[in-house]
Amino acid sequence: MKDFIHNTWKHRAHVLMALPAFLILFFIMYVPMAGLVMAFKNFDYTKGIWGSPWAGLDNFKFLLASKATFINMTRNTLLYYLLFTAVGTFLNVALAIAIDQLLFKRAAKAMQTLMIIPVFISYAAVQFIVYAFISSDTGIINHVLGTNTRFYTTASLWPWILLFVKVWKDTGYGSVLYMSVLAGIDASLYEAAEIDGASKWQKIWHITIPSLVPMITVMLLLSVGNVMRSDTGLFYQVTRNSGILYPTTQVIDSYVLNAIFKNSNFGFTAATSFFQSVVGLLLMLFANGVVRKIEPDGALF
Repeated sequence: MKDFIHNTWKHRAHVLMALPAFLILFFIMYVPMAGLVMAFKNFDYTKGIWGSPWAGLDNFKFLLASKATFINMTRNTLLYYLLFTAVGTFLNVALAIAIDQLLFKRAAKAMQTLMIIPVFISYAAVQFIVYAFISSDTGIINHVLGTNTRFYTTASLWPWILLFVKVWKDTGYGSVLYMSVLAGIDASLYEAAEIDGASKWQKIWHITIPSLVPMITVMLLLSVGNVMRSDTGLFYQVTRNSGILYPTTQVIDSYVLNAIFKNSNFGFTAATSFFQSVVGLLLMLFANGVVRKIEPDGALF
């Protein structure tokens, strides 16, 4: 304790500089965690969080009440996470390498700016863009192909539609981080490889990609914590919350949002968030432990 006090006083200038950021983090990220107590209470507006009666595990039982629904939405959540992570990571890395290899750097900067724009478009607007393309009556796709495919009643098509929308919206922004890593690679490595007669593809395979592996590992580890969470705007707004699409589009977050609109059960919402956070934490700890054993330098802690 004495050492802690001594070091704090010794570095008081740094502590003072970090204090605003610490307070923001504390009040925004940690204080609201006290609200998790609602997961074990029957929340009553008139009594508040602390005055509401205890409900034990009833909120968790409500989540598991319909096994078929719970299994379906959990499966969808996990499969979409795997699909989006695998395809998204590959495209982010491929796009970053492609832009880095462009000879015309001005064109590369212009492309980068254009690719970032979709991330600033809200899903409230994206749903109308998607509808303009896939509407059965006036949709661009049906008009061009001369078909009459009813996308909003065909559940089997939506994993690919949602994947395309997710890739279109996030890939450009996701590649920026990897481009910053590529900018820091020592140019002498490429020069030495060129002297040895390496082709462009060989330089990418033996220099560029290995340099990106640590960042890819960190990003994957960070994403594992959100394995049970999904983009509500994507699954709720883009699909227009169509019940006929639930077999392939309903995930845990959209299910919770529907439950709030129907009965305003915030205890159930807290229980679901608690369940998602615990599962995400356990998976992240497991993934980090595996990485630490295989490649200690790539682990988060």
